[in-house]
Amino acid sequence: MADKTGAVPGFGVYVHWPFCAAKCPYCDFNSHVRHTPVDQARFVASFVREIETFASRTGKRSVESVFFGGGTPSLMLPSTVEAILTAIDRNWGLSASAEISLEANPSSVEAERFKGYRAAGVNRLSLGVQSLRDEQLRFLGRLHDVETAISAIAIAREIFPRMSFDLIYARPGQTGRQWAEELTEAIDLAADHLSLYQLTIEQGTPFFDLRRTGKLAMPSTDEAADLYELTQEICTNNGLLAYETSNHARPGFECAHNMIYWRMGDYAGVGPGAHGRLTLGRSRFATSNERHPETWLDLVDAKGNALVDDTMLTWEEQGDEFLLMGLRLSEGIDLERYTLFGGREIDPERLDDLIEHGMIERIGGSRVRTTPAGALVLDAVVADLAA
Repeated sequence: MADKTGAVPGFGVYVHWPFCAAKCPYCDFNSHVRHTPVDQARFVASFVREIETFASRTGKRSVESVFFGGGTPSLMLPSTVEAILTAIDRNWGLSASAEISLEANPSSVEAERFKGYRAAGVNRLSLGVQSLRDEQLRFLGRLHDVETAISAIAIAREIFPRMSFDLIYARPGQTGRQWAEELTEAIDLAADHLSLYQLTIEQGTPFFDLRRTGKLAMPSTDEAADLYELTQEICTNNGLLAYETSNHARPGFECAHNMIYWRMGDYAGVGPGAHGRLTLGRSRFATSNERHPETWLDLVDAKGNALVDDTMLTWEEQGDEFLLMGLRLSEGIDLERYTLFGGREIDPERLDDLIEHGMIERIGGSRVRTTPAGALVLDAVVADLAA
């Protein structure tokens, strides 16, 4: 369903490749290190079977985007990527204009595969650079150095129509001046898109244990907010607009797959630990798969899926998700569309109060969005609107 901007979220497919060469100390994603070669042919067979199972449930849908995430999808053989894309096209149908993204680590070995991924159908590469400082790459547990990252960026720009890379900031001891210099260098290297994330400490990671024992001192809330505001200023001044809280792009180069998430579109989550959202009839379902790769294989082989959650969302859950996702976007949300998802209207008094306090602003018709001040306390804004 389109909103008042005319934007139709579309249908996407997220494919999770769960393997990494090493586990980064800040990472809480579903990633696993294997010290013997992964049987990619067996994984392909299970990916294909799971795709068939999801497609039998949804029926034919035009796939507007495919995103290979991880883990480290650039550990996949190009033939593995091609086989999965062929199965997606056969079972659902790939749109002629589909965005097909693949996350990659910028090691030289993986960069050599870039032409193979492009031939397989990938037209957008997302590089996990994370820093342009060698000592910070070592701190973050990355296996590449800055020289290798810059080389991979140059190769990606030559091969892929679209390219993005990630950086992590608000690192321990990082000053505004240091971040401004690094970010300006990144903008000079970037073609059309940057994803800029503040370092967050997640439970279950080595960084969490270091912080708990006082061995990792993170920036204060105010320091992190200052770095966020500096990020917005520098990117805006250089034409990379913040179309979402952590994502910046030149107009027309926004990540189509992530826009499906933020606009509450449907997407099938395929692979170990993958999550999905599917509208079937008048109901919307949240799905998630078994996280352990080999257990996922056995389950898919046995019954065609490895679902550990397949829950019909309530009106309230849909409404909360709509607010949390949509208010991350600079385009904001359509309040009438919120009513369709949430089954009720937002309390006008609460909305007016947030507007009066400079957290929310109207942007025409029935659309609202967070202000820069509101974006800094987004969770609190969402909680107030949803109450």
